[in-house]
Parts: sequence; C-alpha cells; structure tokens
Amino acid sequence: MVTDVQVRKLMDEMSKHGRKGVAAARAGMHRNTARRYLESGKLPSELKEPRSWRTREDPFAEDWPAIEERLAAVPELEAKALFEDVLRRRPDRYREGQLRTFQRRVKQWRAEHGPPKEIFLPQQHRPGEALQTDFTAGSALGVRIGGAPFAHLLCQSVLPYSNWQSVVVSRSESLLALRCGIQEAVFRLGRVPEWHQTDNSTAATHELATGKRGFNGEYLELMAHLGMKPRTIGIGASHQNGDVEALNGALKRRLEQHLLLRGSREFETVEACQAWIDGVVEQANAPRAARVAEELALMRRLSASRLPRYRELWTRVTSNGTIQVLKNTYSVPPRLSGEQVVVRCFDLHLEVLYAGKRQLVVERLSGEGKNRIDYRHVIWSLVRKPWGFARYRYRECLFPGAVFHQAYEALVAALPERRAELEYLRVLHLAAATMQHDVEAALELLLGEHRVPTLDAVRSLVSQHQPAIADMAPLTVDLSGYDELLVAEAGR
Repeated sequence: MVTDVQVRKLMDEMSKHGRKGVAAARAGMHRNTARRYLESGKLPSELKEPRSWRTREDPFAEDWPAIEERLAAVPELEAKALFEDVLRRRPDRYREGQLRTFQRRVKQWRAEHGPPKEIFLPQQHRPGEALQTDFTAGSALGVRIGGAPFAHLLCQSVLPYSNWQSVVVSRSESLLALRCGIQEAVFRLGRVPEWHQTDNSTAATHELATGKRGFNGEYLELMAHLGMKPRTIGIGASHQNGDVEALNGALKRRLEQHLLLRGSREFETVEACQAWIDGVVEQANAPRAARVAEELALMRRLSASRLPRYRELWTRVTSNGTIQVLKNTYSVPPRLSGEQVVVRCFDLHLEVLYAGKRQLVVERLSGEGKNRIDYRHVIWSLVRKPWGFARYRYRECLFPGAVFHQAYEALVAALPERRAELEYLRVLHLAAATMQHDVEAALELLLGEHRVPTLDAVRSLVSQHQPAIADMAPLTVDLSGYDELLVAEAGR
C-alpha cells in the first residue's frame, strides 16, 4: 500500500524536475500508481472513505441479542467467562479460536452502551504543600547481603511538585519503619511541608487494639513533633497517592539498571546497600534542584529534634536463655539467664543491653511466632546435658548449615543413636569454640571421602589448618628523625 509519505515524496520530486518515471521510482511506487495520485492531487489518507459495511458475516449475529441482554443485566461479566458459557451451550456453532473476536465485540458494546467508567482527574500540585510516603517491595531486585537473599521493603517519601525523593531500606510496614522514612526525608530537606500523606496502612491509620480505622496515637505524636498535619487517601483509592505510587515503579527500574551497571547484587552489610541506594537517589534528585528550591522556599524550617530510630522494651531472660520480643523468640548469651535486659527494637535489627552496655546485636524477625536461636548460646549446656538434644524445641536451629545436617545423618547411620547425638554435639561445640567455617570445611572433606565425621576426625583436620603466628621483632621507636627535621627548620 502507498503511504502519505511516499506521495509527498512523489510530489516533491515532480516539483524539482517534472519527470514522472524518475519521481515514481524515487518515491517507491509504480508509474501508473504515481499517475493516479498526480491526477487526483490527494494523499492516500484523503482518498480513503469510511466503510459502513462488514467484510464478512458476523459469527455471533444469531446469539448477540441474548448476549447483549446478559451484559446489560450484569455489566461486570467478563468477555472470556461469557464466551465460555456460550461455547458450552452452543458447541456445534462456536469454537475456542473465536474468543478474540468475541472479546472485541464485547469491548465495542461496552464503549457504545456500557456503564460509565471512572475517570481520573489530573491534579495540579502546589509546591511545598505535602510529603507523600509509601512502601514498595524490593526483594525482586535480587539484592544479597553477605551472600544471603535480602527480603526487604523500600520506604519512599516524595514531594509531588518536584518529585524529590528519599528512600530508606526497611523490613516491614511498621510504624517504626514509617517514622524512620519520614524523619530521613525531612531532616535531609531541613524543612517540613504543611501535610504528610500516606495510605491506609496499619502503620498510621489502624487502631490495632480496637480494629477501627483512624490515625494511631503514636503516628499523631510523630506528626505533632515534626510540625506536619496528617492526611490519608480514600480506602481502596491508591491513585490518590499517585505520585509516590508512580515513583515506586520508576525507583525500582532505576535501581535495577544501576545494579546491572554495578555488575553485582552483593553487599557486605545493609548499611552498604543503603549507602549505595542513597547515591542512586541523589543522582536522580539532581535535575530536580530548581523545583525543589521553589518548594523549600515555601516550607517551614524544621525545628524538631530527631527521634530515636528504635523502641525500647524491658524483658527478662528466661531460664531457657531466650527473650520474647514482639511475639518472636531470640536466644541471648546464657550468662544473662534470669536477668532483666533492655531491648532496642530497630526496624532491621535488635540490640540487647544489660547495665547500659550492649550485649548482643541480632537481625530482627518479621511476622509473629518465629524464633532465632544461635547454637553458640546453647551448645555449652547441651554438651553437659546431651540427652536434651533429641526433643529440644528449637532443635532445627542447631544445624547452622546443610553440611552440619548431612554430618548428623552420617553419624546416625554409622553409630548408635545416643553416641551419634553426642558426637554431633561435640563437633558443634568445636565450631563454637573455634571457627565454624573451618569445621564446615572439615565436614565437607570427610563426607566427600565417605568417612564418619566424628569429633576426632574433624579436630585433626581443623588443627592442621590453624594459622601460624608470625615471629615479629619488638618495635623500636627512633625519634632522631624529629631532631633532624627541627634542626633543618631552624636553619631555614
């Protein structure tokens, strides 16, 4: 088919030299076709007349009146479900390959006779009016911390007028995570807008004690402390948080591209990952500087102090050497058994303090009813009371890696059950007393050679790899160089 571009080229060539054959060739069409367009003086789009007839028979004509009645009665019926019903009732007339044709007919009917659709009204954002905050899942980015997959969320705060953004890595959509995200944003800006806007997440708008909607007391206290007014979107109306919702997708696409450029998704710590995200976001904010300046000029100066990034809880260590924190169980060093400790609950980790001194830092669990038991905290007691191993409530936590599980199974297969349990606990005790990595390597070697991984066998391999301490001569401090410098300076 000849296009408007080709005919314009034809006309242009004719105006240059007037040779019809040359002009047709350069325009990529036949000489006869060129003559027809030159005589009419019109473009192909101007010669095309709207068609008011069907090019083939409507396959649904016989049943369409009944289909229309069902669509009018139940507009929410989907075309595929309706077609499957028609196909079931009339298998002799219709076939599965007609689904797309049927869907187009239903789509046309909805556009001509269907119920009105909701339209979204574009808004004009006022500079410095509001800060929007929302959470988005970040696990799909495939980031790994210390070699392990990192399940996390991204708490993003956005100024809708300039699209300035601030991002904080978080573990869950908790009020603590929301507080950290909002504070990070306003302290980076140094100013606060009139409003803070969020969705109806449990962090800000659920009264968890009663189940009623409304702003949580702690969230209202945060807003009062920072000098902002709280507001929320309508229930089920996520489009009202449109700017931050749209930037959630843009943020993850940007992070994905920078991860590809980086060539690795591995980070040593969560802090290193957060620092990298800060760099990416800072780069994204740079072109928005002019509009950000407009917003800052209209916002109030931040006068509040930064609230702690944690909540403090008091709890007593049980005789099991564990503590209960927010409905999850954690082990602590056994020397703290029976003592009262302070737990600082950060969004990503917990800190256990006794007498004002930090005793333990452990990754925080998300959800409820879970446990994080460090075998190093209980192995000393289990070695003294090995028969408690078989029915220990947290027995699975005593296998710090797959190779330890394989070693235990090999011991059970080769030795009597009680002897196998005792040997395994002694191997685990060796891992706690030395280096787990060295014991793990020894177990892999023994299992690879189909040898029973007893304590003596593991210990002999571990002792062979003990690093030698180098002989170092005592350090002799020579201060004569300073005298030479002073003499030279005096001479100048």
